[in-house]
Amino acid sequence: MYTIIDIETTGNGIEGNKITEISIFKYDGYDVIDEFTTLVNPEAEIPYFITGLTGIDNNMVRNAPKFAEVADKILEITKETIFVAHNVNFDYNIIKHEFKSIGVDFIRKKLCTVRLSRKLIPGYNSYSLGKLCAALEIPLTDRHRARGDAEATTILFEKLLRAEDADEVFKSFLNARSQEATLPPGLPKSDFDKLPNEPGIYFFKNAKGKIIYVGKAIDIKKRVLSHFYDKSTKEITLCQNTSALDFELSGSELLALLMESDAIKQHYPEYNRAQKKKIQPFGIFTYEDRNGIMHLAWNTLKMAPNAFHILYSKTDCRSFLQELCKTYKLCPKFCHLQENVAACSHYDILECEGICRGTEPIEAYNTKIKTAINDIRSKDVNFIIREKGRTLDESGVILIQDNTYMGYGFVENEIAIENIDDLTPFITPQKNTFETERLIANYVIKNEGNIYSVATK
Repeated sequence: MYTIIDIETTGNGIEGNKITEISIFKYDGYDVIDEFTTLVNPEAEIPYFITGLTGIDNNMVRNAPKFAEVADKILEITKETIFVAHNVNFDYNIIKHEFKSIGVDFIRKKLCTVRLSRKLIPGYNSYSLGKLCAALEIPLTDRHRARGDAEATTILFEKLLRAEDADEVFKSFLNARSQEATLPPGLPKSDFDKLPNEPGIYFFKNAKGKIIYVGKAIDIKKRVLSHFYDKSTKEITLCQNTSALDFELSGSELLALLMESDAIKQHYPEYNRAQKKKIQPFGIFTYEDRNGIMHLAWNTLKMAPNAFHILYSKTDCRSFLQELCKTYKLCPKFCHLQENVAACSHYDILECEGICRGTEPIEAYNTKIKTAINDIRSKDVNFIIREKGRTLDESGVILIQDNTYMGYGFVENEIAIENIDDLTPFITPQKNTFETERLIANYVIKNEGNIYSVATK
């Protein structure tokens, strides 16, 4: 026994999305044996754009029953039936959430006529209800009203029941292990089936092939499946707009994190929130004034000539220069920690030896500046991180040159790497960003055994 269902809603996400109309056709596989259709008072305002789509306005539902008043009828008519809808997860989750709000669990087996249609009647450009009904000559009246859409879906469902191989397909779709009821309506199951249980990054794409989400995982298939079970509004909307999946293997979690960071900045996916903001790099640099005194300063990297150190916030720049002042007895005024003062009077830095008051020789002060810069540059190192590769025959390699992330690659284990030139042909160049610096720094602290020094030549 089946119940073919369609709802109209206020359209405010999953948790805020309230039902304004519901229509249920109870179908035994041959005939409609019962029907329940009613407007529902959502106890919330109906937005103008929703009224424009459905024709349902606030006046129409003002005296309609509230969901709690029709809940028993919905439970009764759907009892021991299979819940059927066009894009079933949308309708099912909205109804389930409405029941949850009144303290009732709603659990039914479900079938999606979008996914069934893609399987049983392939080859159409669109599987929206309107386009499919037009192609199959199914009458569709009162589009975007619950009864009109539910009645058309019932006729479509009857055609699917009679289609070739329907018995086998329906049986597989109702098998809990098949995951058919869980997958997004527009996603071919073959796309999900090809996903590996290995580390890497994965891509959600829309109907136009555009990447709309990038994620990373130690187990790609398991992680992607978790998106389909997540009932948050963001995840449901993402899945509704997903028509294809793709992936790239990384071999390790660190490489997956670095690959994800690059892919997000490259594709700027609609549903990624983290790492989309471009963080401004700042350069620490030195210059000599008309009196021959060397200054330390910071500016945006583009405006910092010959920067010898890079940071990613003004606060970090100030803290860095404060530490240099204390360590090398430099002057806060000439490190631009104090502006428009005749002589420094910093509340915390008391080590200045008098360059700002003319009591320290310029040559001696400049020597301290040069020593500080040389010490910082001497800390720049070249090393590689070796991680698991995508296969047993290779290693994943991350190159750090002069303390800067240069990129990653995959190298066969039998190839000897003696210097950076040996490694360069295998490296995919990447940008050094705040996120990559943070990822690598955290990794190095915890995984010293995977760090290998490498010569420049």
